[in-house]
Amino acid sequence: MAGRRIGIIIPDPNGPVYYKGWYHLFYQYNPDSAVWGNITWGHAVSEDLIHWFYLPIALVPDHWYDANGVWSGSATLLPDGRLAMLYTGSTTDSVQVQNLAFPADPTDPLLRSWVKHAANPVLLPPPGVHPKDFRDPTTAWRVVVDDDDDGDAAWLVAIGSKNDSRRRHAGIALVYRTVDFVHYELLPGVLHEVEGTGMWECVDFFPVATTQSTAGLDSSTPAAPGVKHVLKASLDDDKHDYYAIGTYDATRNAWTPDDPESDVGVGQRYDYGKFYASKTFFDPTKKRRVLWGWIGETDSERTDLAKGWASLQGIPRTVVFDRKTGSNLLQWPVEEVEKLRLDGKEFANITVAAGAVVPLDVGKATQLDIVAEFTVNESALANTIEADIGYNCSTSNGAAGRGALGPFGLLVLADRERSEQTAVYFYVGRRPDGSIGTHFCQDELRSSAASDLVKRVYGSLVPVLDGETLSLRIMVDHSIVESFAQGGRRCITSRVYPTRAIYGAARLFLFNNATAGDITCKSLKVWPMDSASIRPFDEQYRSSATKLGPTQRGYQRKFFI
Repeated sequence: MAGRRIGIIIPDPNGPVYYKGWYHLFYQYNPDSAVWGNITWGHAVSEDLIHWFYLPIALVPDHWYDANGVWSGSATLLPDGRLAMLYTGSTTDSVQVQNLAFPADPTDPLLRSWVKHAANPVLLPPPGVHPKDFRDPTTAWRVVVDDDDDGDAAWLVAIGSKNDSRRRHAGIALVYRTVDFVHYELLPGVLHEVEGTGMWECVDFFPVATTQSTAGLDSSTPAAPGVKHVLKASLDDDKHDYYAIGTYDATRNAWTPDDPESDVGVGQRYDYGKFYASKTFFDPTKKRRVLWGWIGETDSERTDLAKGWASLQGIPRTVVFDRKTGSNLLQWPVEEVEKLRLDGKEFANITVAAGAVVPLDVGKATQLDIVAEFTVNESALANTIEADIGYNCSTSNGAAGRGALGPFGLLVLADRERSEQTAVYFYVGRRPDGSIGTHFCQDELRSSAASDLVKRVYGSLVPVLDGETLSLRIMVDHSIVESFAQGGRRCITSRVYPTRAIYGAARLFLFNNATAGDITCKSLKVWPMDSASIRPFDEQYRSSATKLGPTQRGYQRKFFI
């Protein structure tokens, strides 16, 4: 993999921001080992979110208030162009506190040096909150203070916690008000809480446009007609990222989900695979909201130590409101990733019989961008009486199972004999009420011959509207598979470790394991992918990332290994 560093672990993305012509990503980083510990902030910059430069470590645990780790945090750009970075520190007594850092030289677009504020810690756990349950401040958002005669603006910031006293094991988001990022006032109540969800980590809170605009919104965009707010939490209990869409009332310090049955922690997830501790930021250059997520390992810690690295960052994704369903977000790889596409191949109207597997001649298949559309045999759909309302991707037999209308889809990172394969597929079932339910799944059960892996089948139901074909986009990168169904209504990320389906031995197949009839791959486009440039920063290479040839690059991302 490109940019590999020996003996490191790289978890949560932190403080993503666009500053003076550069995209910045900070990240949890252990420079000494491939296991958790000695957490500092690594730092990388890019001009296009694809080609990256490593910079020196940004923040290290060197004060009593962060001696046990510089943990997760967020960046806020102030109206005058200054940058405030809030992060959680674990003190010498393992108390979680919030700290402020700022650029030592605000004129440096690369932000290569940071200063911790003399007032740190700027926030301590409030009464009633356990000292180890107070972490991960959000990007701040600006509001007008109604009770100030002069209409001054203040900033609000949310911090994750839990409440085990009043409501059983409830995850909560606390909100603080500040005007200078040094002094804070805890607002009454909580922004939101959900019983039974446990500790909320890496809370994120941002507005989305629900009207015709597909642009992202700055975090300080107020609640108004045509604007909803997304509340996301990473659940410490199950290590998944959940979100819900709702209405924000700043005067009451309250956010209410549109659908209480699909609340934070009990409803929709950003990603149904290996994806956690995510963070968004607003990109002012392209008016979009961009999502980063941490992809952890599923092999053993012993293997991570032997290979010398662990964890990666996923491809950055744009996030918009799905106006067609009105109930979920759409996530999609940033458009810049398409610059890595090489000459591809197109296929059309491939019929795949029940029980068949169709090889696809696409050349080297270790780094691919795949876009596909499927249609189901109409007579099979009309005649099937199978009631699969109880179908569940995670408890199924994966691609090896057989139902009337599924599974069918693509086998990626497969060797010629398919002894190794990762299956990305749909499973269509008719419910007792006659409606159709479509599942989108990703099967790792045969992804590798390695014996020390946790292998799962991931997935969920995906909304499919009348007249829509079943559509997939799959990003394949050696040992990562990131898949997007129905334009990004559902996403699944798998960390796989093929031992045979590597380099020139990797193949791509269509498959149909349904019993009721043929399926048709209406269209299929497959692009081999070039590799991103990921290297230490050197002034002579500034702005040259896109000019590098394939032989000058390592394998495509993942960005920080």
